[in-house]
Amino acid sequence: MTNIAMIPARLGSQRLKQKNLAPLAGAPLIAHAIRKCLAAGVFDEVWVNSEADEIGRIALAEGARFHPRPAELANNVATSEQFVAEFLEAHPCERLFQVHSIAPLLTVDDVRGFVRAMEAEQADVMLSVVDEPLEAMCRGEPVNFTFAEKTNSQDLPPVRRITWSVTGWRRQAYLEAFRAGACATYAGKVALSPVNRLAGHVIKTAEDLAIAEALFALVHGQVARQPQAVSA
Repeated sequence: MTNIAMIPARLGSQRLKQKNLAPLAGAPLIAHAIRKCLAAGVFDEVWVNSEADEIGRIALAEGARFHPRPAELANNVATSEQFVAEFLEAHPCERLFQVHSIAPLLTVDDVRGFVRAMEAEQADVMLSVVDEPLEAMCRGEPVNFTFAEKTNSQDLPPVRRITWSVTGWRRQAYLEAFRAGACATYAGKVALSPVNRLAGHVIKTAEDLAIAEALFALVHGQVARQPQAVSA
């Protein structure tokens, strides 16, 4: 296998209960993610990774495969590195693409472009980012500007916000780092692939879901242009 899509879909969630089953445009969020991955035509297999049989039944009905996540990796303590590694140990491939169901404004073209960008970049990690060309601060200090002068926002280097809407990893590099006790998420050559703000919109609250509902038909009625990947 070359490219596998994995859609993580834990049933439990803290801020928006059972958000992967939340209805949007007549279907649960998880169904939209599956349909998007299948329609992209760039994956050898599309898997849903969940501890919940209810989500597994939806996955199979939509034409995806179901990876039953161990119960100990389905709580609020387990990390993404752990469940990604557990999945990768079970499914040989060259590259794994995690496509989040909670990013419903990410389009088929966005997914397809992201995969092609990682293939061309030959990166070990590809992160989706939204470029924010505005003044940003962290811990009370300027990040991309200085207090010594006022610069036009359009002239600033953008802050590159990682969205996690879609993420790519090379299996070998990820597992080598994980088995060595190192951070696998950023192991090896990291590249960044810009997506627009709507593609970077992730649902964590009821307000986020309402925004997605308001924009869903507009976004998926248009073809999004995929920016070129930029090495980190």
